[in-house]
Amino acid sequence: MSTRVLVVGADAAGMSAAHQALRTARRTGNDIAVTVLDKGTHTSYSACGIPYWMAGDVASGDDLVARTADEHRESGIDLRMGVEVVGSDLQARTVTTADGETIGYDELVVATGAPAVVPDWALQADGTAYDGVGVVKTLDDGAAWVKRFAAADSAAHVVVVGAGYVGVEVAEAALRHGFGVTVLTRTRGMSMLEDELSDTVNTGLVDAGVELVLGAEVTGLELDGDRVTGVRWDGGSREADLVVVAIGVEPATGFLAGSGIETADNGALRPDPHGRVADHVWAAGDCCEVRRRVDDSWVFRPLGTYATKQGRALGDTLAGGALAFDGMVDTSITRFAHGDVYLEIARTGLSRSEAREAGLDPVDLLTEGTTATGYMPEAEPLSVWVMADRTTRRLLGVQVVGGHGAGKRIDAAAAVLWAGGSVDDLAWMDLAYAPPFATTWEVLQVAARRVAERL
Repeated sequence: MSTRVLVVGADAAGMSAAHQALRTARRTGNDIAVTVLDKGTHTSYSACGIPYWMAGDVASGDDLVARTADEHRESGIDLRMGVEVVGSDLQARTVTTADGETIGYDELVVATGAPAVVPDWALQADGTAYDGVGVVKTLDDGAAWVKRFAAADSAAHVVVVGAGYVGVEVAEAALRHGFGVTVLTRTRGMSMLEDELSDTVNTGLVDAGVELVLGAEVTGLELDGDRVTGVRWDGGSREADLVVVAIGVEPATGFLAGSGIETADNGALRPDPHGRVADHVWAAGDCCEVRRRVDDSWVFRPLGTYATKQGRALGDTLAGGALAFDGMVDTSITRFAHGDVYLEIARTGLSRSEAREAGLDPVDLLTEGTTATGYMPEAEPLSVWVMADRTTRRLLGVQVVGGHGAGKRIDAAAAVLWAGGSVDDLAWMDLAYAPPFATTWEVLQVAARRVAERL
């Protein structure tokens, strides 16, 4: 009899796990049958691409779909869309759907993702968002925003609540359409960066025409019936035609309530490197925390790069293989571009505060340079922040903000962090040079060298 594998969630982690399980089963000779349930309408799409669809860089939501539902089914997966799982019985090995159906399994894979957080002030009494208010998470969200942007007057004003990666990307999209843009953030903006680099991004936003309000806690909306007309926050208000809520996401693990499975405070699961969370229960993707290798801590980082790797390792192990997802080093990147402003924003490793919380003795320094040799027309400003441990000289974190070509420099630093290397390793490793791409002493290495000299 086939082993019944039930996957809940049909996006990056879930479908990576499903396909890898089938591939490994063919190799190992195991007989498995994979069923995937998802409450949504789309599979295997790039949520990260939605702001660029909103901006007009991507022509259609279909372009963001890596593999359609029919393509998954053609691969031998029993994929059922529009099916929401609302309960589970791990002893009986069953799940319950919103329609009351009970579905059994031998192995359960939780890949339910993390829906966007929607605060109470954005919701009507029936739980739906006010007209003109929404999040940016699913393809349906993206389609709604493309429609709203197309219907909006050229003088429309968009308020973006949240100044993280999604908030900044959506601000760029709104500016592209010629809308006025206000960005509200409870923090200093781009809080995943150190103050020095966060300030650079904030300056870029303002120079591009964004009204940026720091330390703004939204308290409510101005309304005309059920239509938004403005946003209120402590100390101010702003008229608004559209309001984008981009304040984060939360794991969708509610259907496991009462199961006895341990979760983090926010409900996230903590699978082992092979994806196991309990006997016959596996998990991967945005519903999980991931282990950060730099300080051996669990953190919630809902990123597609982690989800697909977790899913692949899980699917392989479940079907008799031995692949493992051995954590991450907290690497991420984005861009903000409008008019004369162009900023690539990237970071890897720990922040200064995280290093101190981990009991380390961090030494850090900001270094300014250019993306290419100064005499080349391609040369643009580049700021590199490097942090190392005073005692061990181990590299702890790197952050980069700069012009064209700045951002992917972060990958060299991430490689050193992954290997547990020192700041000296980063300073002296062999990197490519030619005048259009770098300086003779690459700025990333100059920054590392300067920190090394202070240890």
